[in-house]
Amino acid sequence: MTRLILLDADRADRSMTPTPRFFEELIASLRAGGAVIFPTDTLYGLGVDPCSEKGLNRLFAAKGRDRGKPIPLLLSGAEQVDRWARHVPPAAARLMGRFWPGALTLVLHADPGVHPAVTGGGDTVGLRVPGHPVPRALAAGLSGAVTGTSANRSGNPGAWGSAGEIVREFTGAVDWVLWGGKEDAGNSPGSTVVRMTDDHPVLLREGVLPFRDIIEFLQRG
Repeated sequence: MTRLILLDADRADRSMTPTPRFFEELIASLRAGGAVIFPTDTLYGLGVDPCSEKGLNRLFAAKGRDRGKPIPLLLSGAEQVDRWARHVPPAAARLMGRFWPGALTLVLHADPGVHPAVTGGGDTVGLRVPGHPVPRALAAGLSGAVTGTSANRSGNPGAWGSAGEIVREFTGAVDWVLWGGKEDAGNSPGSTVVRMTDDHPVLLREGVLPFRDIIEFLQRG
């Protein structure tokens, strides 16, 4: 069964968070291998506990995703980076201070304890602190992170016009759908993804944040 929760999308300050009456149940479900679709500051995300083998298997099944592709993680805050990354270059730390929370995913050397399904079998992991309270709350309820891959079947755009569209697409494949409004489900290009395994940024995907803004910020020293 897939449960639909309507969040308060009309709050002008955008400070919606899951209410206590179901939040503990939701987190317990994720820890037990459950899956949730939730709004972010870019696209809707498909979330599982990145430490749960069962949850990661649910994610791959829901998306029809190639297991060789890495899964980005959304963090509750920048203080969680050391839990998931083995090394943070000084330039990456500067970018975190300037663009987090926000639409910047930094690809760093992964901590050896990160599940290989998250890294896609590689040695890096994509991390972001989103500018939206819901994924940060989910991450805080878990181990400081929740998976943040886009909520769509592989090959489909995932631009949702209503909660019903998501439920019809993923019913039975996920346990929860947190609907925050159509404005969270538009045709966003997603976050900008930058590899920062040293102090030299490498653009992997340009999204909401222009790459030139990143370069100009780092060049200012």
